[in-house]
Parts: sequence; structure tokens; C-alpha cells
Amino acid sequence: MYIARQPIFNTKMEVYGYELLYRFSESSKMFDGSSPIQATATIINGLFESGLENLIDGKRAFVNFDSDFLHLDLTELIEPEKLVIEMLEDVQVDIDMMVRLQELKDKGYMLALDDFVESYNHYPLVPMADIIKYDLIGTPMAMIKSDVARALKDNKILLAEKVENISEFEEAKAMGFTLFQGFFFSKPSIIGSSNDKTTTKAQYGRMINELMKDEPSYQILAEIIEKDVHLAYRLMRVVKSRSGDDILYSIKRALTYMGLKEIQRWINILMLRDLSDKKPDELMRMSLIRTKFAERITMHTHLSKMKYEASMLGLFSTIDAMLDQSMDDALKGISLPASIIDALVHGKGDLYPIFQLVCTYEKADWKKAQIIISQLGLNEDEVVDDYKSALIWTKEVMDMIYKVN
Repeated sequence: MYIARQPIFNTKMEVYGYELLYRFSESSKMFDGSSPIQATATIINGLFESGLENLIDGKRAFVNFDSDFLHLDLTELIEPEKLVIEMLEDVQVDIDMMVRLQELKDKGYMLALDDFVESYNHYPLVPMADIIKYDLIGTPMAMIKSDVARALKDNKILLAEKVENISEFEEAKAMGFTLFQGFFFSKPSIIGSSNDKTTTKAQYGRMINELMKDEPSYQILAEIIEKDVHLAYRLMRVVKSRSGDDILYSIKRALTYMGLKEIQRWINILMLRDLSDKKPDELMRMSLIRTKFAERITMHTHLSKMKYEASMLGLFSTIDAMLDQSMDDALKGISLPASIIDALVHGKGDLYPIFQLVCTYEKADWKKAQIIISQLGLNEDEVVDDYKSALIWTKEVMDMIYKVN
């Protein structure tokens, strides 16, 4: 079973929860005519096998439910404080459904109406709903002003789906929406952007450029780092977490202890953490998920020798949004392999299919993802496992980053 997550933000651009999106793979037995009840049970089991906590990272899980889903006691396996039940727009509403929904609400579960297009005043599930989700592409804000005003009077939580850019986020927020879903946070705001992060990028760029040489110098790296007390402190904190009780008396000694590949990984991560300052934490989290996901899936292909480049590709794939620049401008001054530049700037090259797969998977574009998986000769189950591993690794790294800061 394919499974991915998409963030849902509050007005402060903090993650409120994750919508869990899933689909049975082509090889799954769920395509052979199995009953809806069997399919539902498989979905619930799939969420638990994936480790629900690893998927939602302490937030709420938004999960689509159909009629068969709702009438199973399996629903109650997920604690009410961790679950938002999303009712699909085509669900059949009858007496049994209303009774079951009230039972779930009495137990503390939140109810959301997904892709809401019905009449607010007449749809029978509106009084029971805690959250109403509007697709801003299918139902533009100009079309739903009166319904939104009524919903706000009724103390409904409004969630805007498919928010495309920051201006739509601001407009929806002003209108009264308090939850937002879409990849608007990962796109650069080039118009009116500032370059106050250029110095930070240049500083890290010097270290990355040194590390990309055939024979990097620990001495030169140490001299660069020693000129920035904040960076030196953070790097020593990272090294200490790996060295245990060993005492490291100098930056150069710390660098040699880590080794060049590990240094480069952490320099890249610390750089993006600094560049993503004042950006949603989810942008950094996305970079980390992409770096490990890209690295792992590349290891299962004929491109396995390029796993390190694939890792850097994923990590740098959001730098345009962090700097509010075009990808071409954002990567200037940083010596990266041509394979990474080709994929991120020109949309071509050996690593481009890896990048495409990572992006289509996180957007739950299962049809396109399946095509790329087949083209790369990947095993579906391995891809799913790689995604789960990337989520776990990312949580560990994010925890480390916050300890270092």
C-alpha cells in the first residue's frame, strides 16, 4: 500500500496535522475484487504497520473515510486526539450513518467535510462537522463568501485546500480560514524578496566548495569555521553527540573525527537550517525527507553509485524557496555536481527521474509515481519502505538540529 503525508498549517504556518494519503499498489490483492470491508481493514492495518506516530510526528492525522470505513470498530484503534475523520464528498448519508457519526463525535473524534461543494444550509452533515474543507481550485474564494461567513458564525473551522501561493494563503486567512493545505510553502516568493541571506549562503558556499575538491583540506575548513563562533559551536555540538565522552580540543580535530562525507552532510544541513530561518519548519523537514528518500531509492537502481549526489539533490531541492530566488540563482556560488544542476535547474539528466519520483510521491500523484517506479525498475514495496525510513530519519535529524541550536 502506497502511503504519503501532506502538511496542514495553521495561520502561523505551524503544522497542525498531516493528511494521510494512500492507495493500493498495482500488485495489491485489493485490485482483485476484494470486498470494501477487507480493503478498509487493510488500510487501518497499513497505518499501524507504518507506525502512525512516525507518519504524523505528534500531530493529528486527517484520514479519508467512506461508509464501510466508518461502520467498522477498527476506527477506534486510533485515539480521538490523533485522528480527524474526513468524510468524502460522495458518501451516502442515511440514518445509520448519522447515528455512527454521532457515536464517534461523542467519543471525541473530530469530523471534517472534504472537498465541500454542497449547500451549507441544507447538507445534513454540516451541523455535525467540526472542520469544513474547501478546494480553492474547485470552489474559488469569490464563490463561497456567503457560506464562509455563515460557517464562521457557526464556529466552524475552515480549511483551504490546494493553496497555490503565499498570496492565496494571505487572502484565505483574511477571509477567515484558519487551516491551510498545499505546497505553497515550498515555492519562492521572488517578487519583493530580499537578499539578506546572501552572506550566509556565501559563507557555507566556501566550505562546500572546499569539500567538493578532489583533496579537501581539513586546515582550510577549520579556518573557515573558526571565523564564525555560532557555526563552530553548533558543529562541535554535532560532533559531541557522535563522539560520546571523547574530548575534542580543536575544530580541526573535530572535523577529522567526523570524516569528510559526514562533515559535508552536516554542513549542508546546517546551511539549509540557517537559510530557512523565518520560513516554516516544514520546508526544512521536506528537504530532509527528500534527501534520505532520494538516496535510498537511488540505491535500488542502476544509479546506485550516484546515491550521494541523489542525497544532495533532495537536500538542495527547496533552496529556491528558502532564498526566495529562482533555482538557477539560488545555486550560484555553490560547487555542485553537474548531475544535480541538470536535475534541479534544467529538468534533465540521470538524476531527474529520481527527483520526479520524490516530488510525485509526496504529492500522492500515484499514477505518475507508478510510471516512474516501473521505468526505474524499482520494487513498489521497497519505495514505500524507503519513504517510511526517510520520515523516521528526518525526525531524528530535526531533533538533533533543535538540540544544536
